[in-house]
Amino acid sequence: MTHDHDLVLRPTAAQREAALNPPPGRTGGDLVVETLAGLGATTVFGLPGQHALGLFDALRRSDLRYVGLRVENNAGFAADAYGRITGEAAPLLLSTGPGALTSLAALQEAAAASAPVLAVSSQIPTAGLGGGRHGYLHELPDQSASFRGVVKSVHTVRTQSQIPSAIAAAWESALTAPHGPVWVEIPQDVLLAETTIPVVTGGDAFPEELPPRPELTAVAAHLLATAARPAIIAGGGVVRADAAGKLRQLAERLSAPVVTTFGGKGAFPWTHPLSLQSWLEDRHTTDFLEDADVLLVVGSGLGELSSNYHTFKPRGRVVQIEADLGKLESNHPALGIHADARLALQALLETIEEPREDPSAPERVREVLAKIRARIDGQELTLEQDLLASIRRALPSLAPSFWDMTILAYWAWSAFDPRGANTMHSAQGSGGLGYAFPAALGAAVADPTSPVLAVSGDGGALYSVAELATARQYDLNVTWLIVDDGGYGILREYMTDAFGETTGTELTRPDFVALAESFGVPAVRTSPETLTENLAKSFATPGPSVVVLPAVLRMFAPTHVTG
Repeated sequence: MTHDHDLVLRPTAAQREAALNPPPGRTGGDLVVETLAGLGATTVFGLPGQHALGLFDALRRSDLRYVGLRVENNAGFAADAYGRITGEAAPLLLSTGPGALTSLAALQEAAAASAPVLAVSSQIPTAGLGGGRHGYLHELPDQSASFRGVVKSVHTVRTQSQIPSAIAAAWESALTAPHGPVWVEIPQDVLLAETTIPVVTGGDAFPEELPPRPELTAVAAHLLATAARPAIIAGGGVVRADAAGKLRQLAERLSAPVVTTFGGKGAFPWTHPLSLQSWLEDRHTTDFLEDADVLLVVGSGLGELSSNYHTFKPRGRVVQIEADLGKLESNHPALGIHADARLALQALLETIEEPREDPSAPERVREVLAKIRARIDGQELTLEQDLLASIRRALPSLAPSFWDMTILAYWAWSAFDPRGANTMHSAQGSGGLGYAFPAALGAAVADPTSPVLAVSGDGGALYSVAELATARQYDLNVTWLIVDDGGYGILREYMTDAFGETTGTELTRPDFVALAESFGVPAVRTSPETLTENLAKSFATPGPSVVVLPAVLRMFAPTHVTG
């Protein structure tokens, strides 16, 4: 059996002539950008540095679009969002040492969320590699060691001839399920030296498919088809695999209620009769899932947030479909199926032919949601719910939103209707501050036709406020909602509950409206009553804008603690 990518393509006469007579003035940096372009990249993110100048100089001679941010970590968040929105590997260009290390938190988030980011970093000159103490600027004994526990794969280049193959291998790794960040590092002298290697004219990197084992699919299909009370937990793997449509088909065929994890927001329609929405931090949802005699978990490892802080104890049979082998059965015994969510769901649809009728399923869903609503309504938290409703009214239906680690985002994980797959994104994968605004910038680069929302607290906003300059420089269509409560609001709540008082949570912060305007970005101070109007106006106006909401918010009471 011959596959298209097994065929050896013979060069044309023009290609042979170009290979024998490459244009002068090219360097190792040109090989990098030529390879990226040949693989299909159109846009790169990053920040220049001394060791990486050969790489950035080569951008002048390429058709790649460069988007430069002000902090490497923010550039990583922007690349992360670009990868999530497009499904493409997002190149991230970095310099050695401090520049590279500053990106680590962003790469950790990309790894946790399975976002395909291809980081290309410079290195000290080749003579300094190997762990000796040569005293080069930015020298580390082993720079790649800092990234091995974070990224999917590490690729170290030592000669120019290795560049195309190393980048192609990294590209394939980033886009093989589960998607994730990868690391390529190239010494300064290799990037700067003139090259006689022919122009890279094409790419050959085919991500490997991850189909389910058929014998496991057969068992899973039998369990689900004969279950009395099946239920489904849909995680971020469904969104990343673009499998929301197949999930809906399977849920309807099985009459199985569906809960989406916070990373899987939008994987199932919010208002569907079988939708239990995303109330994972609620004992009523946990009880319902524990009562399922067969629980299908798709694209989730059932980690801390997806299991109501590990209080979830399933009593029935668990079937887990997961592309990340490390997550398979890591928290609960299951029929573990190591597969891409889309391929596994398709296999189940092909195997379960007869619909399973259960007229009681929608009513059981309504009962659970009513219990949750009563619990929340009993806590006098109308401000927080009204704010989410105001945002939902203003935000165009399929416009993407990006949420920082802030109280309103924690509410949104459970209570916000994303109105579509791959439209709501947050930093809950690794939980770092400063994600929302630079990520929203990356999404605006990916699709300039749609407005993008970023939501931060004042503490998180200070992590990425420098990117107001980036938003203005590239005229990116992002509205940044900053909820200003004078500190780290959620930590204030945690510490008050645990210790009776706080330490280190109160912040001196700027006048965000004046600060934004100093960057040439329009800004307005709003109120809960005018939030919808101010956001709608910002979304309708091209370019960046800032909306500041002074408000102290509260979280709903948790159900995973007792006493």
